[in-house]
Amino acid sequence: MRRESFTPGNPRHRGIAAALGAAALFGATTPFAKQLLRAIAPWTLAGALYLGAGAGLTLLRVLRDRGWRGPALARGDGRWLAAATVCGGMLAPVLLMVGLRRASAADASLLLNLEAVFTALLAWFAFREHAGPRVVLGMIAIVAGAAVLAWPQAGLGRGDAGALAIAGACACWAIDNNVTRKIATGDALFIAALKGWVAGLVNLALAAAFGAASPAPSVPAIGAALLLGFGGYGISLALYVVALRELGSGRTGAYFSTAPFIGAALAIGIGGAHPTPALAGAAALMGLGVWLHLSERHAHAHAHEALHHEHPHRHDEHHRHEHPDGWDGREPHVHPHRHEPLRHSHPHFPDSHHRHSH
Repeated sequence: MRRESFTPGNPRHRGIAAALGAAALFGATTPFAKQLLRAIAPWTLAGALYLGAGAGLTLLRVLRDRGWRGPALARGDGRWLAAATVCGGMLAPVLLMVGLRRASAADASLLLNLEAVFTALLAWFAFREHAGPRVVLGMIAIVAGAAVLAWPQAGLGRGDAGALAIAGACACWAIDNNVTRKIATGDALFIAALKGWVAGLVNLALAAAFGAASPAPSVPAIGAALLLGFGGYGISLALYVVALRELGSGRTGAYFSTAPFIGAALAIGIGGAHPTPALAGAAALMGLGVWLHLSERHAHAHAHEALHHEHPHRHDEHHRHEHPDGWDGREPHVHPHRHEPLRHSHPHFPDSHHRHSH
């Protein structure tokens, strides 16, 4: 069977670009954040990064819409948004900080790879997201590459309680990722901004409660952290939501797992670090995994049930509807629309319109 090559203009591949963009921004944040740790305590820095994400995305959304407007979530989406915010914005950061107090940073970097594993397992077995052999092998290769990158400096076993807390954080983020997929057709900026506000305020409150907020960092350092959080956490998270919409949880998590390699590569470029055999091995494994995902081709006859919802979209084979008066012809655009029942066959990913059984 002929496999489909990656083309940036293909609507089904925009999600791939969004996922890799999210990974690049998040991975690039790490070397700069390490520089800021000289002036800001870790817990306070985490809060400032998330707060910068929430504030920056909120401002960006207001500028985009020329004022405030509602999130345009469908009925019932509030409970999914609340669950994602509690798991990813409140529980996960707390568990991570508890784990970091008991485990080394090297151990944590290796254990954090569990997020992608847990995300994929939940997507495949709990949420019934389809994954063929190429996707599974690609996921294994990418996660193995991240493990190779972290393994040389890791010494697991020095803090079992810390390891369990970090694994718990990864499980919470995995739940967050899969639940967010349920509402990924909503406004990505709103969803990401809300998570940023909650995680930022929670981390800063915990820093103050445990005395980690003193001594107070300088204003320039806090400003740099807020700006870094806006790009590396905020824009990254918004892109992640877009990728969830187009790719589903498992594939998005796999692409996002390339973030540690991107951070390590950037550290070589700006920090004077030297390439290592581990970095080369990680690059090979991640490259193989990404290629397996990019070259995936999944097509079969499937049915779409009638659906009425609202999300950013372009006119394609799934969006052939009339528009209200006043539409200026721009794409993508947002308005409530209805999908009529449809049965057809074409290559597709488990995006927001392809959540059918196999």
